Amino acid sequence: MRKIGITLLAAIVGGTIAVGGYKFFEAKQQNTMSFEERQDLHYASNPSAITSSAGNLDFTQAAAAVSPAVVHIKTTYDRGGAGQDDDSYNPFEEFFGIPRGRRQQAQPAMASGSGVIISDDGYIVTNNHVVEDADKIDVVLTDKRTFEAKVIGRDPNTDLALIKVTAKGLPIVKLGNSDNVQIGEWVLAVGYPLGLESTVTAGIVSAKGRSIGILNNAPRERQQQMPRGWGQPQEDQDQSNQALINTAIESFIQTDAVINKGNSGGALVNAAGELVGINSAIASPSGYYAGYGFAVPVDLVKKIADDFVKFGRVKRGLIGISFRELSPEYAKQLGISEINGLYVNEVVPGGGAEKAGIRKGDIVTKLDGKLIYTSSDLQEKVYRLSPGDKVRLAFKRGGKEQEVTVTLKEDEGATKTAQVDAAKKRSATQIYNKLGAGFIPATAQQKKQLGITSGVVVSQVQEGGLFDENDVPRGMVISKINGRPVNNVDEVENALGEGKEGYVRLEGITPDGGRITATFPVQ
Repeated sequence: MRKIGITLLAAIVGGTIAVGGYKFFEAKQQNTMSFEERQDLHYASNPSAITSSAGNLDFTQAAAAVSPAVVHIKTTYDRGGAGQDDDSYNPFEEFFGIPRGRRQQAQPAMASGSGVIISDDGYIVTNNHVVEDADKIDVVLTDKRTFEAKVIGRDPNTDLALIKVTAKGLPIVKLGNSDNVQIGEWVLAVGYPLGLESTVTAGIVSAKGRSIGILNNAPRERQQQMPRGWGQPQEDQDQSNQALINTAIESFIQTDAVINKGNSGGALVNAAGELVGINSAIASPSGYYAGYGFAVPVDLVKKIADDFVKFGRVKRGLIGISFRELSPEYAKQLGISEINGLYVNEVVPGGGAEKAGIRKGDIVTKLDGKLIYTSSDLQEKVYRLSPGDKVRLAFKRGGKEQEVTVTLKEDEGATKTAQVDAAKKRSATQIYNKLGAGFIPATAQQKKQLGITSGVVVSQVQEGGLFDENDVPRGMVISKINGRPVNNVDEVENALGEGKEGYVRLEGITPDGGRITATFPVQ
C-alpha cells in the first residue's frame, strides 16, 4: 500500500513539473509570436463555432462573440491652460467628440472612443487620434471592469495605435483577412457611439482601397474649407512624397454600417465575427452619420501592431520612388496614352527602385501581378512589408511592359528619428539621476487648491544632488519642467530631455505657497 502511495505521489509531482515547464516555455515563446500566431494558439485550445451567417442575415452569433472584446476608451487631457496655441485644426474633432478649444479649459477635458482587444493579455488596437496627447487612458469592458492603459505605439500615417492594459484572460476579436473582403459583403460595426453603451450596427462593404484625404498633410487653408467629418477626397492630389516617406497611407474599407462619434477605433467584422477593419472616419457634412464610414484594413493593422511590440515603432520598407496617379487629364498634360497606373516623377538615388532599373517617366502598372489603378493599391500593400522584403513591379517604358524585382529599403529618416529619440531618452535619464530627487503625483485636490492642472510633489531631496545644490525644497509642487506639464515620473523624465542643452527650467509652487520659476545648469 505504501509502495502504491509513493508511486502515486511521484506521478503527481512529475505531472506538475511537466505542466509548469510547458507553461513557462509557452509564455516565453509567446513573446516572439505575432498577434496572428498568438490567436492561432488561442483558438486551437478554444475552438470557435461561429459560422458565416450572411445567407440568412442572422448576426446574433457574430455580435455575441465580438461585443465583449470591443472596449470603451475614455481619455483625459490635463494639459490645458492659458498661453497655449489653440489655432490648430483637428479633422477628427467632430467625429471623435473632442471639445473645441480643450487646451484653453481650466478643467481637464475628456473624450471617448472605442478599441478592440486582439490578445488576451491586454493588447488593444484603436485609432491614433483616440489616444494622441492623452494624459490618462481608461479602458472600460462590457462587464464594467476598468483598467488604465499605456500606449505601446502610435502611427499617424495609418491613424492606428496599440495600447495595453495589465490583465489576463481577456476576450479577443479573431483577426480576419481584409484581402478576402468582397464588395457587397455584410459587415458589422461595433463600438461606443454618442456616449452609448456597446452598440452593433450592420451594413455592406461599399468599396475598398478608398482614399479620402483625411490623413494627408493638406494645406491649412484647404483644411479649414473641409466640412466636418472630412469625407471628400482631395481632387488631383499629387502623390509625390518621396519614396512614401512621411506619407499617410489611406486604403480604407468603405461601408454603410452606421457609425458615429465614439465609434472611432471600434471593430468592423464580417458575418463570421472576424475583424476586417478598425473604424476610423465618416463622410459627413454635419459630423454625424450621413451614409458612409471608413475602416483601416486589418491586414495593415496586424503589421503595425506586430511592429510596435517587436521594435517599438513601425519599420517601413520603401520602394524608392515618388509618383502621381495617372488620369486622362494628367496623361494629356504628359503627352502619353496611358490613363491608369502611377507615373514615376523621381527615383531616389540608392533606393531599391533605382537598383532594379526603374527610371523617371516609367509608369508602374502592377504590384506582384495585380493591376494598380490608384496610389492606395501600391502604398497599402508595401506598407505591410518590411525592409529586405521583395516585390515584383511591372512598369511600362516606351509602350512596352517590363517586370523587375525590387528589394525594399529601410526608411532612413525614421531610423534616424528613432536613434535621436533613443539618445534623447538616455540623456534625459542621466539628467534625472543627477537631480537627486524623488517625485509623487500631486492629487486632484492639491491641484485644485493651487490652481494648477498638472503637478508632481518633490518627495525626496538627496544631499549632493542638483535639487539640493539649487535649494529646491522637499514638498515643492512642480507643475512644469522645460515648459512641459508633468504629472508623474515618466513625464518628468521625458520633459528633462526637452530643455536647452545643459539647463533645466522648473515652474512650481513652494511649500509656503510662493510661485517660482528656476533655471539651473545640469553639467
